[in-house]
Amino acid sequence: MGLAAAGCVLAAPGVSAAGAADLFYERTVMAAADQRCGLFEPAVSAALAAGRMQAQGAALRAGASKAVLASVERRATAKAASTPCASADLAVAASRVRSAYEAYAQLSRMSYPGEISEWRADRTGSTAMRWRLQQSASFGADRMIFGLAGRDGAANLLAIAVFRDGRAPFAARLVLRDADTTLGPHLDMRGQSISTLPLSRRLPPASGQIVYSAEARSTAGADLLPAGSKSGWAFRFPNEAAKALAELDPREAVAVEFLFSGPGRDTIRRAYVEVGDFAAGRAFLQVAAR
Repeated sequence: MGLAAAGCVLAAPGVSAAGAADLFYERTVMAAADQRCGLFEPAVSAALAAGRMQAQGAALRAGASKAVLASVERRATAKAASTPCASADLAVAASRVRSAYEAYAQLSRMSYPGEISEWRADRTGSTAMRWRLQQSASFGADRMIFGLAGRDGAANLLAIAVFRDGRAPFAARLVLRDADTTLGPHLDMRGQSISTLPLSRRLPPASGQIVYSAEARSTAGADLLPAGSKSGWAFRFPNEAAKALAELDPREAVAVEFLFSGPGRDTIRRAYVEVGDFAAGRAFLQVAAR
């Protein structure tokens, strides 16, 4: 694939799974060339990185293995390294990236569909508290919105939950795969396709998990509640939890556990979140903050 084709598309909704590996190659070529030759302004580089992560996620969901994508990345890096910074092909490709960025920079909202759920990103400027990147989940009769919320230029990792029976959890924790102690995602397929695999079977056993306890609890503001809800509970997780979530495989899931006190022992209600394109959505927000 020639450099003239590389970088024609930045992050866009609904990246085709069939061409995801090619897009990953193209965007990796341009990212590596940018790093070596200083092709782009920081905002364009960040947008290219977001598109690269989205293409990588689409390729993984389409069935490409980490080994295959590592090979694609090596080929792309080698292609960039062998291309002179003054190359005419590189200049054409860089021009196409810049043109694509002009359209991308005008986007204020993006949707990132997953296998089961989707992330919705909103980077419109506002001094009001609002969801910047969110995924909704139902668990039993209860509902949750999870993601990044904040005012213009700032976002915290939050879980806002509404419990139909009106009970109040005393704590919450985020459970995800520990990337430092595991070799990769734990997907309990048992002959089932990834597209229909329940989120509850996309978490490793306890020995491969890491847990982040919420660092703050409060009543939820009306501006962050699920539609139609009048009250709920808000839990804020540490910044390192968002970083760990962004480094997971998009096919994985994480769990938010809400703890309730009860006679004799505490009880837990668990909601699942698909990792999906959280990293790409987070990068989309960071472009606006630059």
